[in-house]
Amino acid sequence: MSEKTASIPSGSVINPARRRLMAGGATVIAASMTGLAKAAGTGNAPATPAAPGKPLPPYVAWKDPNAMIVHTGSTLETRRSAFGTSIITPSEQLYIRNNLPAPDASIVADRDGWEISVEGVKHPRTLTVKELKTLGLETMATVLQCSGNGRGYFPSKPSGTAWQVGAAGCVVWSGVPVRVVMEALGGMVDGAVYMTSTGGEKLPDGIDPKSVMVERSVPRSAMADALLAWEMNGVPIPLAHGGPLRLIVPGYSGVNNIKYIRRLAFTAEQTDAAIQRTGYRISPPGQKGDPSQPSVWEMSVKSWINSPAPESGPVPGGLVQIKGVAFGGIHAVQGVEVSIDGGKTWQTAKFVGPDLGRYAWRQFVLPVKLSAGTHTLACRATDAKGNRQPEERMENAAGYNNTSWRDHALTIHVV
Repeated sequence: MSEKTASIPSGSVINPARRRLMAGGATVIAASMTGLAKAAGTGNAPATPAAPGKPLPPYVAWKDPNAMIVHTGSTLETRRSAFGTSIITPSEQLYIRNNLPAPDASIVADRDGWEISVEGVKHPRTLTVKELKTLGLETMATVLQCSGNGRGYFPSKPSGTAWQVGAAGCVVWSGVPVRVVMEALGGMVDGAVYMTSTGGEKLPDGIDPKSVMVERSVPRSAMADALLAWEMNGVPIPLAHGGPLRLIVPGYSGVNNIKYIRRLAFTAEQTDAAIQRTGYRISPPGQKGDPSQPSVWEMSVKSWINSPAPESGPVPGGLVQIKGVAFGGIHAVQGVEVSIDGGKTWQTAKFVGPDLGRYAWRQFVLPVKLSAGTHTLACRATDAKGNRQPEERMENAAGYNNTSWRDHALTIHVV
Protein backbone atom coordinates (compact mmCIF):
# COMPACT_ATOMS: atom_id res chain seq x y z
CA MET A 1 0.00 0.00 0.00
CA SER A 2 1.47 3.31 -1.04
CA GLU A 3 1.02 6.72 0.53
CA LYS A 4 0.44 9.88 -1.46
CA THR A 5 0.23 13.41 -0.19
CA ALA A 6 -2.47 15.39 -1.98
CA SER A 7 -2.86 19.11 -2.31
CA ILE A 8 -5.81 21.45 -2.80
CA PRO A 9 -5.54 25.05 -3.88
CA SER A 10 -6.53 27.87 -1.51
CA GLY A 11 -4.51 26.69 1.45
CA SER A 12 -6.73 23.89 2.78
CA VAL A 13 -5.10 21.44 5.20
CA ILE A 14 -4.49 18.09 3.53
CA ASN A 15 -4.09 14.67 5.13
CA PRO A 16 -2.30 11.78 3.37
CA ALA A 17 -4.64 10.14 0.87
CA ARG A 18 -4.28 6.41 0.45
CA ARG A 19 -4.21 4.85 -2.95
CA ARG A 20 -5.38 1.27 -2.93
CA LEU A 21 -7.20 -1.13 -5.16
CA MET A 22 -10.27 -2.67 -3.55
CA ALA A 23 -11.41 -5.13 -6.18
CA GLY A 24 -8.82 -7.83 -5.61
CA GLY A 25 -5.81 -6.38 -7.40
CA ALA A 26 -5.07 -4.47 -10.56
CA THR A 27 -4.20 -7.62 -12.46
CA VAL A 28 -7.58 -9.23 -11.78
CA ILE A 29 -9.57 -6.19 -12.81
CA ALA A 30 -7.41 -5.57 -15.85
CA ALA A 31 -8.09 -9.11 -17.02
CA SER A 32 -11.83 -8.70 -16.53
CA MET A 33 -11.85 -5.34 -18.30
CA THR A 34 -10.04 -6.48 -21.47
CA GLY A 35 -11.80 -5.14 -24.51
CA LEU A 36 -14.61 -3.36 -22.64
CA ALA A 37 -13.61 0.12 -23.66
CA LYS A 38 -13.34 -0.85 -27.34
CA ALA A 39 -16.07 -3.41 -27.80
CA ALA A 40 -18.19 -3.76 -24.70
CA GLY A 41 -20.76 -6.44 -25.25
CA THR A 42 -18.82 -8.62 -27.66
CA GLY A 43 -19.63 -12.23 -26.95
CA ASN A 44 -22.51 -11.39 -24.62
CA ALA A 45 -25.29 -11.19 -27.20
CA PRO A 46 -28.19 -13.62 -26.75
CA ALA A 47 -27.77 -16.97 -28.45
CA THR A 48 -31.20 -16.41 -29.97
CA PRO A 49 -31.82 -12.90 -31.35
CA ALA A 50 -34.26 -11.00 -29.16
CA ALA A 51 -37.61 -10.10 -30.61
CA PRO A 52 -37.70 -6.52 -31.87
CA GLY A 53 -38.82 -4.11 -29.19
CA LYS A 54 -39.15 -0.39 -28.74
CA PRO A 55 -36.32 1.67 -30.29
CA LEU A 56 -33.62 2.99 -27.99
CA PRO A 57 -34.03 6.62 -26.86
CA PRO A 58 -31.50 8.97 -28.52
CA TYR A 59 -29.45 9.58 -25.36
CA VAL A 60 -28.69 5.83 -25.12
CA ALA A 61 -28.60 5.07 -28.84
CA TRP A 62 -25.06 3.74 -28.29
CA LYS A 63 -26.37 0.76 -26.31
CA ASP A 64 -26.85 -2.71 -27.78
CA PRO A 65 -30.53 -2.89 -28.84
CA ASN A 66 -30.51 -6.70 -28.81
CA ALA A 67 -29.51 -6.67 -25.13
CA MET A 68 -32.08 -4.17 -23.88
CA ILE A 69 -35.78 -4.15 -23.03
CA VAL A 70 -37.12 -0.61 -23.40
CA HIS A 71 -39.87 -0.05 -20.83
CA THR A 72 -39.89 3.75 -21.11
CA GLY A 73 -37.48 6.46 -22.21
CA SER A 74 -35.93 6.45 -18.73
CA THR A 75 -36.18 2.74 -17.87
CA LEU A 76 -34.23 0.16 -19.89
CA GLU A 77 -33.63 -3.37 -18.66
CA THR A 78 -30.90 -5.83 -19.58
CA ARG A 79 -32.30 -9.01 -21.10
CA ARG A 80 -31.65 -12.06 -18.94
CA SER A 81 -30.09 -13.89 -21.89
CA ALA A 82 -27.71 -10.95 -22.51
CA PHE A 83 -25.83 -11.37 -19.23
CA GLY A 84 -22.56 -13.04 -20.08
CA THR A 85 -20.17 -14.98 -17.86
CA SER A 86 -17.33 -12.47 -17.61
CA ILE A 87 -18.52 -10.79 -14.39
CA ILE A 88 -18.42 -7.18 -15.61
CA THR A 89 -21.56 -5.86 -17.32
CA PRO A 90 -20.55 -3.95 -20.46
CA SER A 91 -21.76 -0.35 -20.52
CA GLU A 92 -23.65 -1.07 -23.74
CA GLN A 93 -25.79 -3.60 -21.87
CA LEU A 94 -26.20 -1.92 -18.47
CA TYR A 95 -29.71 -0.99 -17.38
CA ILE A 96 -31.00 2.59 -17.20
CA ARG A 97 -33.17 4.06 -14.46
CA ASN A 98 -33.46 7.84 -14.16
CA ASN A 99 -35.75 9.69 -11.75
CA LEU A 100 -35.36 12.85 -13.85
CA PRO A 101 -34.29 13.44 -17.44
CA ALA A 102 -30.55 13.42 -17.94
CA PRO A 103 -28.94 16.88 -18.10
CA ASP A 104 -27.84 18.39 -21.39
CA ALA A 105 -24.86 16.65 -22.96
CA SER A 106 -22.86 19.87 -22.66
CA ILE A 107 -22.01 18.96 -19.05
CA VAL A 108 -19.58 16.29 -20.26
CA ALA A 109 -17.81 18.62 -22.70
CA ASP A 110 -15.50 19.74 -19.89
CA ARG A 111 -15.56 16.85 -17.44
CA ASP A 112 -12.68 18.13 -15.32
CA GLY A 113 -14.47 21.44 -14.86
CA TRP A 114 -17.55 19.89 -13.21
CA GLU A 115 -17.92 21.25 -9.67
CA ILE A 116 -19.13 19.67 -6.44
CA SER A 117 -19.83 21.53 -3.21
CA VAL A 118 -18.62 19.70 -0.10
CA GLU A 119 -20.35 20.73 3.13
CA GLY A 120 -20.48 19.54 6.71
CA VAL A 121 -16.68 19.53 6.96
CA LYS A 122 -14.31 21.84 8.84
CA HIS A 123 -13.24 23.61 5.63
CA PRO A 124 -16.23 23.49 3.26
CA ARG A 125 -15.57 24.42 -0.34
CA THR A 126 -16.31 23.69 -3.97
CA LEU A 127 -13.98 21.35 -5.84
CA THR A 128 -13.66 20.58 -9.52
CA VAL A 129 -13.23 17.06 -10.83
CA LYS A 130 -9.70 18.10 -11.79
CA GLU A 131 -8.99 18.92 -8.15
CA LEU A 132 -10.60 15.69 -6.95
CA LYS A 133 -8.21 13.75 -9.18
CA THR A 134 -5.23 15.17 -7.27
CA LEU A 135 -6.44 13.72 -3.97
CA GLY A 136 -6.28 10.00 -4.59
CA LEU A 137 -7.58 7.07 -6.56
CA GLU A 138 -9.32 3.79 -5.90
CA THR A 139 -10.93 1.30 -8.23
CA MET A 140 -13.61 -1.17 -7.22
CA ALA A 141 -16.25 -3.42 -8.70
CA THR A 142 -19.79 -3.09 -7.35
CA VAL A 143 -23.24 -4.43 -8.08
CA LEU A 144 -25.44 -1.58 -9.22
CA GLN A 145 -29.09 -2.57 -8.76
CA CYS A 146 -32.37 -0.67 -8.92
CA SER A 147 -34.45 -0.95 -5.74
CA GLY A 148 -37.32 -2.29 -7.83
CA ASN A 149 -35.39 -5.10 -9.51
CA GLY A 150 -37.72 -8.09 -9.24
CA ARG A 151 -40.85 -5.92 -8.90
CA GLY A 152 -42.39 -7.71 -11.87
CA TYR A 153 -42.78 -10.84 -9.74
CA PHE A 154 -45.05 -9.20 -7.16
CA PRO A 155 -48.60 -10.49 -7.69
CA SER A 156 -49.94 -7.21 -6.29
CA LYS A 157 -48.62 -5.40 -9.40
CA PRO A 158 -47.08 -2.37 -7.62
CA SER A 159 -46.82 0.82 -9.63
CA GLY A 160 -43.47 1.38 -11.29
CA THR A 161 -41.46 -0.54 -13.86
CA ALA A 162 -42.10 -4.29 -13.75
CA TRP A 163 -38.42 -5.21 -13.69
CA GLN A 164 -37.48 -8.88 -13.66
CA VAL A 165 -33.71 -9.40 -13.16
CA GLY A 166 -32.22 -6.92 -15.62
CA ALA A 167 -32.23 -3.76 -13.51
CA ALA A 168 -28.78 -4.68 -12.23
CA GLY A 169 -25.20 -5.05 -13.36
CA CYS A 170 -21.67 -5.42 -12.05
CA VAL A 171 -19.57 -2.37 -12.84
CA VAL A 172 -15.97 -1.23 -12.27
CA TRP A 173 -15.67 2.34 -10.98
CA SER A 174 -12.65 4.59 -10.51
CA GLY A 175 -12.56 7.76 -8.45
CA VAL A 176 -11.49 9.31 -5.19
CA PRO A 177 -12.69 7.89 -1.86
CA VAL A 178 -15.20 10.14 -0.10
CA ARG A 179 -13.32 9.65 3.17
CA VAL A 180 -10.18 11.11 1.57
CA VAL A 181 -12.05 14.20 0.42
CA MET A 182 -13.60 14.61 3.86
CA GLU A 183 -10.20 14.30 5.57
CA ALA A 184 -8.61 16.71 3.10
CA LEU A 185 -11.17 19.35 4.09
CA GLY A 186 -10.46 19.07 7.80
CA GLY A 187 -12.75 16.22 8.76
CA MET A 188 -16.45 15.92 9.46
CA VAL A 189 -18.22 18.47 11.65
CA ASP A 190 -19.56 17.37 15.01
CA GLY A 191 -23.07 15.97 15.03
CA ALA A 192 -23.08 14.68 11.46
CA VAL A 193 -25.04 11.44 11.20
CA TYR A 194 -25.79 11.19 7.48
CA MET A 195 -24.06 11.59 4.15
CA THR A 196 -26.43 13.60 1.96
CA SER A 197 -25.92 13.94 -1.79
CA THR A 198 -27.66 16.03 -4.42
CA GLY A 199 -27.85 15.33 -8.14
CA GLY A 200 -27.27 17.94 -10.83
CA GLU A 201 -30.34 17.34 -12.99
CA LYS A 202 -32.22 20.41 -14.24
CA LEU A 203 -35.40 20.78 -12.19
CA PRO A 204 -38.73 21.68 -13.77
CA ASP A 205 -39.80 25.29 -13.37
CA GLY A 206 -42.71 26.35 -11.24
CA ILE A 207 -42.76 23.54 -8.68
CA ASP A 208 -41.23 22.96 -5.27
CA PRO A 209 -37.69 21.66 -5.93
CA LYS A 210 -37.91 19.34 -2.93
CA SER A 211 -40.80 17.51 -4.55
CA VAL A 212 -38.73 16.25 -7.49
CA MET A 213 -35.02 16.73 -6.80
CA VAL A 214 -32.76 13.70 -6.50
CA GLU A 215 -31.26 14.10 -3.05
CA ARG A 216 -30.61 11.14 -0.78
CA SER A 217 -29.22 10.64 2.71
CA VAL A 218 -27.50 7.46 3.87
CA PRO A 219 -25.87 6.64 7.22
CA ARG A 220 -22.42 8.18 7.46
CA SER A 221 -20.99 4.66 7.90
CA ALA A 222 -21.66 4.20 4.17
CA MET A 223 -18.83 6.66 3.55
CA ALA A 224 -16.22 4.01 4.45
CA ASP A 225 -15.99 2.63 0.90
CA ALA A 226 -17.89 5.32 -1.04
CA LEU A 227 -16.33 6.89 -4.13
CA LEU A 228 -16.73 10.07 -6.09
CA ALA A 229 -16.28 8.31 -9.42
CA TRP A 230 -15.44 9.73 -12.83
CA GLU A 231 -14.70 6.49 -14.67
CA MET A 232 -16.86 3.44 -15.39
CA ASN A 233 -15.64 0.21 -16.98
CA GLY A 234 -12.40 1.86 -18.03
CA VAL A 235 -13.81 4.98 -19.72
CA PRO A 236 -15.29 8.30 -18.52
CA ILE A 237 -18.77 7.71 -17.09
CA PRO A 238 -21.35 8.16 -19.86
CA LEU A 239 -23.89 10.92 -19.40
CA ALA A 240 -26.70 8.36 -19.19
CA HIS A 241 -25.02 6.74 -16.20
CA GLY A 242 -24.19 9.88 -14.25
CA GLY A 243 -21.10 11.41 -15.85
CA PRO A 244 -19.07 13.46 -15.37
CA LEU A 245 -19.21 12.60 -11.64
CA ARG A 246 -21.24 10.05 -9.73
CA LEU A 247 -21.40 9.04 -6.09
CA ILE A 248 -20.92 5.30 -5.65
CA VAL A 249 -22.11 3.79 -2.36
CA PRO A 250 -21.07 0.12 -2.48
CA GLY A 251 -23.64 -2.35 -1.21
CA TYR A 252 -26.45 0.23 -1.34
CA SER A 253 -29.40 0.28 -3.72
CA GLY A 254 -28.97 2.24 -6.95
CA VAL A 255 -31.03 5.27 -5.95
CA ASN A 256 -28.38 6.14 -3.36
CA ASN A 257 -25.64 6.22 -6.02
CA ILE A 258 -26.30 9.82 -7.06
CA LYS A 259 -25.73 10.76 -10.70
CA TYR A 260 -24.29 14.15 -11.72
CA ILE A 261 -23.49 14.81 -8.07
CA ARG A 262 -23.37 18.53 -7.31
CA ARG A 263 -23.39 18.56 -3.53
CA LEU A 264 -22.02 16.24 -0.87
CA ALA A 265 -22.88 17.15 2.72
CA PHE A 266 -22.48 15.56 6.12
CA THR A 267 -25.69 16.36 7.96
CA ALA A 268 -27.39 15.85 11.31
CA GLU A 269 -30.72 14.96 9.69
CA GLN A 270 -31.90 13.17 6.58
CA THR A 271 -32.87 15.40 3.67
CA ASP A 272 -36.51 16.46 3.53
CA ALA A 273 -36.64 15.96 -0.24
CA ALA A 274 -39.64 13.84 -1.20
CA ILE A 275 -37.46 11.10 -2.69
CA GLN A 276 -36.12 10.52 0.83
CA ARG A 277 -38.99 11.62 3.08
CA THR A 278 -41.74 9.55 1.49
CA GLY A 279 -40.11 7.89 -1.53
CA TYR A 280 -38.09 4.70 -1.44
CA ARG A 281 -39.56 3.57 1.87
CA ILE A 282 -40.51 -0.01 2.75
CA SER A 283 -44.21 0.62 3.29
CA PRO A 284 -46.83 -2.01 4.12
CA PRO A 285 -49.09 -2.91 1.19
CA GLY A 286 -51.72 -0.25 0.66
CA GLN A 287 -49.88 2.45 2.61
CA LYS A 288 -47.94 5.48 1.44
CA GLY A 289 -44.32 6.03 2.44
CA ASP A 290 -43.42 8.13 5.46
CA PRO A 291 -40.23 8.85 7.43
CA SER A 292 -41.07 6.28 10.13
CA GLN A 293 -40.65 3.42 7.66
CA PRO A 294 -37.30 1.87 6.70
CA SER A 295 -35.49 3.62 3.88
CA VAL A 296 -34.24 1.67 0.86
CA TRP A 297 -30.56 1.58 1.72
CA GLU A 298 -28.46 -1.59 1.98
CA MET A 299 -28.91 -4.49 -0.40
CA SER A 300 -29.04 -8.07 0.85
CA VAL A 301 -28.01 -11.46 -0.50
CA LYS A 302 -29.52 -12.40 -3.85
CA SER A 303 -28.99 -14.62 -6.89
CA TRP A 304 -30.70 -15.64 -10.10
CA ILE A 305 -30.15 -17.92 -13.07
CA ASN A 306 -29.37 -16.36 -16.44
CA SER A 307 -28.96 -19.49 -18.58
CA PRO A 308 -30.77 -21.47 -19.75
CA ALA A 309 -33.35 -18.70 -20.09
CA PRO A 310 -36.95 -19.24 -21.26
CA GLU A 311 -36.59 -16.37 -23.74
CA SER A 312 -34.00 -18.40 -25.65
CA GLY A 313 -36.47 -21.18 -26.44
CA PRO A 314 -36.48 -24.93 -25.71
CA VAL A 315 -33.34 -26.48 -24.23
CA PRO A 316 -31.78 -29.61 -25.81
CA GLY A 317 -31.73 -32.51 -23.36
CA GLY A 318 -28.56 -33.95 -21.91
CA LEU A 319 -25.76 -32.11 -20.15
CA VAL A 320 -26.73 -28.49 -19.41
CA GLN A 321 -24.61 -25.80 -17.77
CA ILE A 322 -26.84 -23.79 -15.41
CA LYS A 323 -25.29 -20.33 -15.06
CA GLY A 324 -26.14 -17.25 -13.05
CA VAL A 325 -24.97 -14.53 -10.68
CA ALA A 326 -24.95 -14.18 -6.92
CA PHE A 327 -24.04 -11.31 -4.61
CA GLY A 328 -24.25 -10.45 -0.94
CA GLY A 329 -25.16 -6.77 -1.06
CA ILE A 330 -23.37 -5.16 1.86
CA HIS A 331 -21.52 -8.42 2.59
CA ALA A 332 -19.50 -10.73 0.37
CA VAL A 333 -21.34 -13.68 -1.13
CA GLN A 334 -20.08 -17.01 0.18
CA GLY A 335 -21.92 -19.69 -1.75
CA VAL A 336 -24.86 -20.58 -3.95
CA GLU A 337 -27.05 -23.64 -4.35
CA VAL A 338 -29.12 -24.67 -7.37
CA SER A 339 -32.29 -26.74 -7.58
CA ILE A 340 -33.67 -28.38 -10.73
CA ASP A 341 -36.90 -29.50 -9.07
CA GLY A 342 -38.36 -26.23 -7.82
CA GLY A 343 -36.59 -26.22 -4.46
CA LYS A 344 -37.20 -29.79 -3.29
CA THR A 345 -33.50 -30.66 -3.43
CA TRP A 346 -30.38 -28.51 -3.75
CA GLN A 347 -26.87 -28.91 -5.16
CA THR A 348 -23.86 -26.70 -4.52
CA ALA A 349 -22.81 -24.67 -7.54
CA LYS A 350 -19.24 -23.60 -8.31
CA PHE A 351 -18.11 -19.98 -8.56
CA VAL A 352 -16.23 -19.25 -11.79
CA GLY A 353 -13.94 -16.38 -12.67
CA PRO A 354 -12.03 -13.98 -10.42
CA ASP A 355 -13.31 -12.60 -7.13
CA LEU A 356 -13.52 -8.82 -7.62
CA GLY A 357 -14.27 -8.03 -4.00
CA ARG A 358 -17.12 -8.10 -1.51
CA TYR A 359 -19.35 -5.70 -3.45
CA ALA A 360 -19.11 -7.46 -6.83
CA TRP A 361 -21.20 -10.38 -7.90
CA ARG A 362 -19.86 -13.85 -8.58
CA GLN A 363 -20.72 -15.95 -11.60
CA PHE A 364 -21.72 -19.52 -10.77
CA VAL A 365 -22.23 -22.71 -12.75
CA LEU A 366 -23.70 -26.15 -12.11
CA PRO A 367 -23.54 -28.87 -14.79
CA VAL A 368 -26.62 -31.12 -14.71
CA LYS A 369 -28.25 -33.72 -16.94
CA LEU A 370 -31.79 -32.77 -17.89
CA SER A 371 -34.26 -35.12 -19.47
CA ALA A 372 -37.06 -34.09 -21.80
CA GLY A 373 -39.93 -32.34 -20.09
CA THR A 374 -40.55 -29.31 -17.91
CA HIS A 375 -38.07 -28.35 -15.18
CA THR A 376 -38.20 -25.58 -12.57
CA LEU A 377 -34.74 -24.14 -11.92
CA ALA A 378 -34.03 -22.13 -8.78
CA CYS A 379 -30.99 -20.82 -6.92
CA ARG A 380 -30.33 -19.40 -3.48
CA ALA A 381 -27.20 -17.66 -2.21
CA THR A 382 -25.64 -17.29 1.22
CA ASP A 383 -23.49 -14.35 2.31
CA ALA A 384 -20.34 -14.29 4.45
CA LYS A 385 -22.43 -13.63 7.57
CA GLY A 386 -24.51 -16.76 7.02
CA ASN A 387 -27.60 -14.96 5.75
CA ARG A 388 -29.43 -17.08 3.18
CA GLN A 389 -31.55 -15.75 0.35
CA PRO A 390 -35.17 -16.14 1.47
CA GLU A 391 -37.79 -18.26 -0.22
CA GLU A 392 -40.51 -15.60 -0.06
CA ARG A 393 -40.54 -11.92 -0.97
CA MET A 394 -40.93 -9.14 1.58
CA GLU A 395 -44.33 -7.72 0.74
CA ASN A 396 -44.36 -3.93 0.44
CA ALA A 397 -46.36 -1.29 -1.38
CA ALA A 398 -43.73 -0.28 -3.94
CA GLY A 399 -42.30 -3.71 -4.77
CA TYR A 400 -38.81 -2.97 -3.46
CA ASN A 401 -36.00 -5.34 -2.50
CA ASN A 402 -37.35 -8.58 -3.94
CA THR A 403 -34.81 -11.27 -3.10
CA SER A 404 -37.20 -14.24 -3.11
CA TRP A 405 -35.59 -17.28 -4.71
CA ARG A 406 -39.00 -18.72 -5.47
CA ASP A 407 -40.05 -15.60 -7.38
CA HIS A 408 -36.86 -15.76 -9.41
CA ALA A 409 -37.16 -19.45 -10.30
CA LEU A 410 -37.39 -20.36 -13.99
CA THR A 411 -39.52 -22.92 -15.80
CA ILE A 412 -37.76 -24.31 -18.85
CA HIS A 413 -38.79 -26.86 -21.47
CA VAL A 414 -36.28 -29.53 -22.41
CA VAL A 415 -36.60 -31.39 -25.71
